[in-house]
Amino acid sequence: MKTVGIFLFDNVEVLDFAGPYEVFSVGSQFSELKDFQVFTFSADGASIKAVNGLSINPEFGISNLPQIDYLVIPGGEGTKKVVAQEELLKKLEGLIDYSEWTMTVCSGSRVLACLGLLDSRPFCTHNSVYSNISQISPSAIPRPDKRFIQSDSKLYTAAGISAGIDLAFYLLEKTFGKKLALETAQYMEYTTYPTSK
Repeated sequence: MKTVGIFLFDNVEVLDFAGPYEVFSVGSQFSELKDFQVFTFSADGASIKAVNGLSINPEFGISNLPQIDYLVIPGGEGTKKVVAQEELLKKLEGLIDYSEWTMTVCSGSRVLACLGLLDSRPFCTHNSVYSNISQISPSAIPRPDKRFIQSDSKLYTAAGISAGIDLAFYLLEKTFGKKLALETAQYMEYTTYPTSK
């Protein structure tokens, strides 16, 4: 059984994590939970408050995580505090190293940039965050013309907020097949389901 782990933190952007969560959790239901399962986690497992005050209860903390095969790192104002925590960054780096793929949404790309994982690589992020990523990683290659992009062999970055849904569908198809992705898109009435980058 494969797993999709979605990292949560205070001041996370709601649709950044909820969009991919919906795509992967609906896909998991259509596969009758045979292919993969989805869960959320935070640094310590405690509840977090997303942007605009939505309270969320993650299922795990990093210290008691099950195996993560696929990792989702959303964005939001809270990424500034995430990247300021050296120990947390090291733990996230370990999860990224272990994962078969990692996707970021919006300013979740800050995590990759601070770990040096965007150096000399293309990336997408929210339109207001490109300049900050370029300060963190001057050699990173901004691609504001894309909704999402493959940044290296197992790293994918999406532009702001709703673009994370597009990337989640792309990775659902790439990982688990077009039939499941199309069934999921039909159920979600997601008529702009992308079949390519």
